[in-house]
Amino acid sequence: MKPIFKTSCSTLLEGLSSHTLRKSSYLILISFAVFTKSFSQEAKSSHHFSGTITATNNGISLIPSFTLGRPAVFFDLSVGGERLSFDPMFRFGMDGKPWSFVFWWRYKVVKDRRFTLNVGAHPAFIFSEMPVMVDGKEEKMLVTKRFLAGELAPMYKVSERFSFGLYYLQGHGFNPTPPYNSNFLALNTVFSELPLFWNMELRVNPQFFFLRVDDTSGTYVTSNFALKKNDFPIGINSTLTQKIDSTVPGDDFVWNLGLYYNFANDYKKDKL
Repeated sequence: MKPIFKTSCSTLLEGLSSHTLRKSSYLILISFAVFTKSFSQEAKSSHHFSGTITATNNGISLIPSFTLGRPAVFFDLSVGGERLSFDPMFRFGMDGKPWSFVFWWRYKVVKDRRFTLNVGAHPAFIFSEMPVMVDGKEEKMLVTKRFLAGELAPMYKVSERFSFGLYYLQGHGFNPTPPYNSNFLALNTVFSELPLFWNMELRVNPQFFFLRVDDTSGTYVTSNFALKKNDFPIGINSTLTQKIDSTVPGDDFVWNLGLYYNFANDYKKDKL
């Protein structure tokens, strides 16, 4: 998310304080410790470690109407069992400066052949550069904003290649400046493994979504495209988002093009 806001120098310096960075580090370590404990309690179940690394000309947020506005690299990881997973997301600009760190915990409440219901929650840290006056000179400093969010994602699988469902995300900011509350509701459809030429496959994920950020709101359409060859880890993806009617600050049309690499490892873990 890339909101436009004004703030004082004291607020900026507070956001940059070592105390905030220490709390962020502690939260990451606690998340890993709790997950490891939950992970070790599962007996004779399958586990996975997987991820996707993406390089793109324009970093687009989880809410696809918000962008970084410049080239970015994404690291999306997932480690877990059959139901519980820890899915951290790290976004950086191509210059190496952080954009966002999101630490997802997800749980499959219902895991049926046709119907699934996933719930999740995360703390997130969004970084942005803001101009401040230092010794009478204007300099840019990195500001950290903290958020907490939860998600609900029911999905029904009609066939091997078509699914549909809803996706709801609610977030709250713990900062002296907006945004304070956001709500994202999407009608989600997925067309997967569509066969093309030369053993190529296409995945299309169109969405119609409603977004409310504090006192502003709007409707949008978006779609994500992923093209890859069978049994090959590298592919091409793209996201296109068009504003229909909205008072939320942001571009009317957002797009990107990326190159991604997938990796996955599955294994068994027996309780000792």
